[in-house]
Amino acid sequence: MAHPARRLVLAGLLSLAALPALAQGRPWPSQPIRVIVPFAAGTSDTVARLVTGEMGKAMGATFVIENRPGAGGNIGSEACARANPDGYTICLGTISSHAINPAIYPRLPYDVARDFAPITQLAAQPNALAVTPSLPVRTVPELVAYLKARPARDVAFGTSGVGTSIHLAGALFGQLTGTELEHVPYRGSAGVATALMSGELPMAFDNFSSVWPLAQEGKLRILGVTSLQRAPAAPDIPAVAESVPGFESLSWHGLFAPSRVAPEIVARLNQEAVKALRTEAVAGRFQALGITPVGSSPDQFRSFVASETQRWGEVARRAQIRIE
Repeated sequence: MAHPARRLVLAGLLSLAALPALAQGRPWPSQPIRVIVPFAAGTSDTVARLVTGEMGKAMGATFVIENRPGAGGNIGSEACARANPDGYTICLGTISSHAINPAIYPRLPYDVARDFAPITQLAAQPNALAVTPSLPVRTVPELVAYLKARPARDVAFGTSGVGTSIHLAGALFGQLTGTELEHVPYRGSAGVATALMSGELPMAFDNFSSVWPLAQEGKLRILGVTSLQRAPAAPDIPAVAESVPGFESLSWHGLFAPSRVAPEIVARLNQEAVKALRTEAVAGRFQALGITPVGSSPDQFRSFVASETQRWGEVARRAQIRIE
């Protein structure tokens, strides 16, 4: 049996080992926490600012958003993966950066499973299938019939970029309905909306929060949302899956840390993020945008990312979507 003094020393060492976040004798966090958002201003940026703003209030900490857009989210995500794993750099990840990109970029500069520690899934948001008001269809079945009556690729669908979740949504729609559409990428949602409203573009997939305000003004028509159920913000709009079984395409956001960050820091960030998602400041704003707060555990989020990576990888391979 160990001497009592030795047991005390061992207990002290174990307590120190459980606090690897100490930096020069100061408890974590003792300096601002950088949050890399691998996209420009938009939904991802809004989600990150809302959640980390509430986290900062609860923790007495400062979270600093750093937008690092480029290469479909790869530039900012790589910066997060390579950051010092001291708990002072985390990042926002999305379905694009952490589930789709591994399938479409042959030389991805990071490995999602190896280089990141999942913290929590923050949110999920349906995309929307929208058409220009002059298109002679008002339902998804009518759209499918319209497409099948025309030559392959005669009708184009627009998205905010190649390899995005909404590009893959269009690819999945074509695969499940047996139709072939011509993909036209734009530089962001604003370009898609402008083309739809002018009639330059017949149809598009985009984030629900981007097109819903325009649909309410009658500037475009939403035929369906891409969640399995109808969106609470617009219960009169059917889900595409009601007429195209199995069709689901959700944009999602989550927090990640570099893979070697101490588990205690990941656990604390998870706890604070989940609490923030339950506040009225975050949940109320999400509801207004048609976004659903999630708040999963690190293990749940890890499993979710793995399943999403497999699912969208298969869709991308069938559609032969590659970015060299």
